[in-house]
Amino acid sequence: VELMESGGGLVESGGSTNLTCTVTGTPLSFLSLAWHRQAPGNERELVALITNRDSTKYGDSAKGRFTISRGNAKNTVYLQMNNLTPEDTAVYRCNVMIPGIGPTIWAQGTQVTVSS
Repeated sequence: VELMESGGGLVESGGSTNLTCTVTGTPLSFLSLAWHRQAPGNERELVALITNRDSTKYGDSAKGRFTISRGNAKNTVYLQMNNLTPEDTAVYRCNVMIPGIGPTIWAQGTQVTVSS
């Protein structure tokens, strides 16, 4: 199983961007996936998670602003991020979530920088 991200880059404060994570090697419908992020000097934090049954969970910083969704036909998970602030600046990485184990199989990460 491999994950490949796209999206991110430089965004103005208050703006939006969409990240995608494409899965190869297995049908996405089997998997639960999540986005985590980590800013310099900060611990890694969960941004959003979507299970193989389409249940979702959001980190406190993402609630009300970010939306995670999946397109099984395209083997892709999406993270729509709205109303971004400089505090959202971080490297965002999607990963497979294994029940009872946690995050495994990480993508390479994509930088999101929100300018003030």
